[in-house]
Amino acid sequence: MPTFVTVAKNSEIAEQSAKCVEVKGKRIALFKLAGEFYAIDDTCTHRGGPLSEGIVQGEEVECPWHGAHYNIKTGEVTSPPAPKGVTKYNVRVTAEDLEIEI
Repeated sequence: MPTFVTVAKNSEIAEQSAKCVEVKGKRIALFKLAGEFYAIDDTCTHRGGPLSEGIVQGEEVECPWHGAHYNIKTGEVTSPPAPKGVTKYNVRVTAEDLEIEI
Protein backbone atom coordinates (compact mmCIF):
# COMPACT_ATOMS: atom_id res chain seq x y z
CA MET A 1 0.00 0.00 0.00
CA PRO A 2 1.41 3.43 -0.94
CA THR A 3 2.40 5.77 1.87
CA PHE A 4 3.59 9.37 2.03
CA VAL A 5 7.28 9.87 2.84
CA THR A 6 8.80 13.20 3.92
CA VAL A 7 11.52 14.15 1.42
CA ALA A 8 12.28 17.88 1.78
CA LYS A 9 11.28 21.25 3.18
CA ASN A 10 9.19 23.33 0.80
CA SER A 11 11.60 26.24 1.32
CA GLU A 12 14.39 24.17 -0.31
CA ILE A 13 12.91 24.49 -3.80
CA ALA A 14 12.76 27.86 -5.54
CA GLU A 15 10.00 28.78 -7.97
CA GLN A 16 10.49 27.27 -11.48
CA SER A 17 13.26 24.99 -10.24
CA ALA A 18 13.86 21.40 -9.17
CA LYS A 19 15.58 19.22 -6.60
CA CYS A 20 16.47 15.54 -6.78
CA VAL A 21 15.60 13.33 -3.81
CA GLU A 22 16.09 9.62 -3.30
CA VAL A 23 13.17 7.69 -1.83
CA LYS A 24 13.16 3.93 -1.35
CA GLY A 25 15.90 3.52 -3.96
CA LYS A 26 14.20 5.78 -6.54
CA ARG A 27 15.56 9.09 -7.81
CA ILE A 28 12.68 11.57 -7.93
CA ALA A 29 12.68 15.13 -9.26
CA LEU A 30 10.65 17.63 -7.20
CA PHE A 31 9.51 20.78 -9.00
CA LYS A 32 7.85 24.02 -7.88
CA LEU A 33 5.58 25.73 -10.41
CA ALA A 34 3.36 28.69 -9.49
CA GLY A 35 3.61 27.79 -5.81
CA GLU A 36 2.57 24.15 -6.36
CA PHE A 37 4.82 21.10 -6.03
CA TYR A 38 5.11 18.19 -8.47
CA ALA A 39 7.19 15.02 -8.54
CA ILE A 40 8.26 12.77 -11.43
CA ASP A 41 10.99 10.19 -11.94
CA ASP A 42 14.34 11.94 -12.25
CA THR A 43 15.63 9.62 -14.99
CA CYS A 44 14.96 10.41 -18.66
CA THR A 45 13.63 7.39 -20.57
CA HIS A 46 15.95 8.11 -23.51
CA ARG A 47 19.44 7.73 -22.02
CA GLY A 48 18.96 8.25 -18.29
CA GLY A 49 19.65 11.98 -18.02
CA PRO A 50 18.85 13.71 -14.70
CA LEU A 51 15.62 15.65 -15.23
CA SER A 52 16.13 17.60 -12.00
CA GLU A 53 19.14 19.24 -13.71
CA GLY A 54 17.14 20.20 -16.80
CA ILE A 55 15.77 23.55 -17.88
CA VAL A 56 12.26 24.30 -16.63
CA GLN A 57 10.10 26.18 -19.15
CA GLY A 58 6.48 26.67 -18.15
CA GLU A 59 5.09 23.23 -17.26
CA GLU A 60 7.89 21.33 -19.01
CA VAL A 61 11.42 20.25 -18.20
CA GLU A 62 14.06 19.65 -20.85
CA CYS A 63 16.49 16.77 -20.28
CA PRO A 64 19.99 18.26 -20.06
CA TRP A 65 21.57 15.41 -22.03
CA HIS A 66 19.65 15.13 -25.30
CA GLY A 67 16.77 17.62 -25.13
CA ALA A 68 13.71 15.44 -24.56
CA HIS A 69 10.83 17.35 -22.95
CA TYR A 70 8.47 16.13 -20.22
CA ASN A 71 5.31 17.62 -18.74
CA ILE A 72 6.14 18.22 -15.07
CA LYS A 73 2.52 17.84 -13.96
CA THR A 74 1.84 14.52 -15.72
CA GLY A 75 5.21 12.93 -16.53
CA GLU A 76 4.23 12.58 -20.19
CA VAL A 77 6.92 13.01 -22.81
CA THR A 78 6.13 16.02 -25.02
CA SER A 79 9.15 16.03 -27.33
CA PRO A 80 11.57 13.33 -28.53
CA PRO A 81 14.00 11.65 -28.35
CA ALA A 82 12.48 10.08 -25.20
CA PRO A 83 10.32 7.07 -26.18
CA LYS A 84 7.89 7.28 -23.25
CA GLY A 85 6.94 9.32 -20.21
CA VAL A 86 8.04 8.93 -16.61
CA THR A 87 6.12 8.10 -13.45
CA LYS A 88 4.31 10.95 -11.71
CA TYR A 89 4.04 10.93 -7.91
CA ASN A 90 1.50 12.59 -5.63
CA VAL A 91 2.95 15.37 -3.49
CA ARG A 92 1.54 16.62 -0.20
CA VAL A 93 2.60 19.71 1.76
CA THR A 94 2.27 19.48 5.53
CA ALA A 95 3.40 22.60 7.41
CA GLU A 96 6.90 23.09 5.93
CA ASP A 97 7.46 19.51 4.75
CA LEU A 98 7.04 18.00 1.31
CA GLU A 99 5.87 14.41 1.19
CA ILE A 100 5.77 12.05 -1.81
CA GLU A 101 3.43 9.09 -2.07
CA ILE A 102 5.44 5.96 -2.80
